[in-house]
Amino acid sequence: MSRATPPAPPLHPTLLRLDDFAAHLAHDDDVLAVLGLGSAGQETHRFDEHSDIDVFVVVDSATAKQRYLQDPGWLAGFGGHVAFSFVNDPNGRKALFEDGLFVEYAVFTPDELAALAVVGARVVWSRDGRDLLTSEPPPSPTALDTVDFHVNEALTNLYVGLHRELRGERLTAMRFIQVYAVDRVLALVRLDPASRLDHPDRFESTRRIEQADLRTDLPLARMVPGYEHNADAARAVLGWLTTHHATDPSITRAIRQLLDQHDQA
Repeated sequence: MSRATPPAPPLHPTLLRLDDFAAHLAHDDDVLAVLGLGSAGQETHRFDEHSDIDVFVVVDSATAKQRYLQDPGWLAGFGGHVAFSFVNDPNGRKALFEDGLFVEYAVFTPDELAALAVVGARVVWSRDGRDLLTSEPPPSPTALDTVDFHVNEALTNLYVGLHRELRGERLTAMRFIQVYAVDRVLALVRLDPASRLDHPDRFESTRRIEQADLRTDLPLARMVPGYEHNADAARAVLGWLTTHHATDPSITRAIRQLLDQHDQA
């Protein structure tokens, strides 16, 4: 006897406002669908009091799209009043409601939607039940998503960052060492088949990394110690790279020489 599928957990009360919003837009014949993304998408179990609502509105024409972009009054469908909003993308806005609801939305035609790499979206409502989402397989690894690329990119990030630190450009040095190089470390973690990531985000590798089950240690506190500690951060990232991956001796030697210069300055 097959076991019954357990019922899905109830939606968070705030997320229910997305259903009300979709019902509101359903009265406009130009609207074809409302899609939730992120924790408002397929992973609604992640939605909590700290979540915002990411939503795509699909309309039937470029004319309807411009109407929706020019007058955001239809956001009233969420209930409450918009306290602040701004255009953050040619296709939409971010908006903060007086009661704390934060929404990021974009408006697309079906052709525009089909051209996007939409991952984890949920159809909240669609006209006539039509399915506007196409299932695309994840892209295969390329020369820019390999262990070799991420290791060497991280090493060169450290090298450039330390030169800028020595020049006195501390802020840009911080970005190269504690942001760009660390992003490459996170890419290496993702590529490690032993890594067990918690709902990995295709577009933002830092999401939920603290909850990941990793084969290797990941000393983030030492890799990202802040604006005044770029050399310490570079040592931590370099140490992780050389411990867990094969690294070219020429670039690693050059990085260590820069660290020595920093210590002697």
